[in-house]
Amino acid sequence: MKFPSWLKLSLAFGVLLAGVGFLLFGGSGASDAFVYSKLVHEVVDKPSAFATRELRVEGELKEGSIRFREQPCEWRFVLHKKGKEMPVTFPQCVVPDTFRDGMGISVTVQGKLQGNGSFLANQVVPRCPSKYEMQQKQKAGETMPHSMPNSPRTL
Repeated sequence: MKFPSWLKLSLAFGVLLAGVGFLLFGGSGASDAFVYSKLVHEVVDKPSAFATRELRVEGELKEGSIRFREQPCEWRFVLHKKGKEMPVTFPQCVVPDTFRDGMGISVTVQGKLQGNGSFLANQVVPRCPSKYEMQQKQKAGETMPHSMPNSPRTL
């Protein structure tokens, strides 16, 4: 039996649409590509716009704000940008090695904004300084992140 070309084309288009629909609304990890990415001050200024969705938020790690609790494991810290601050809770035991206090690092967190204005993160990604920034800091006498003890204050 020979199928008309319009039917073949319609079938191919339907399969393509189903694939895109699965990526957008399915349970796959590909949906991470569609997560909003905002800066701290944008989220703090309009929290209702982001209250129900997963998002990424980027800001500077506030010096001295890192706290750690062992039971149950939890990291707390504050991100800031343009005079706005956002407290972050990360309920896991392990953070990346470059997540250090006193380095003026930029951090991206992924998760959900809570009703009280804090952020519940399921991912923490510190942005490491470039090789050239590290060389400049080293020349200025600063200690490099890999040689600093990771000693956050406990909760």
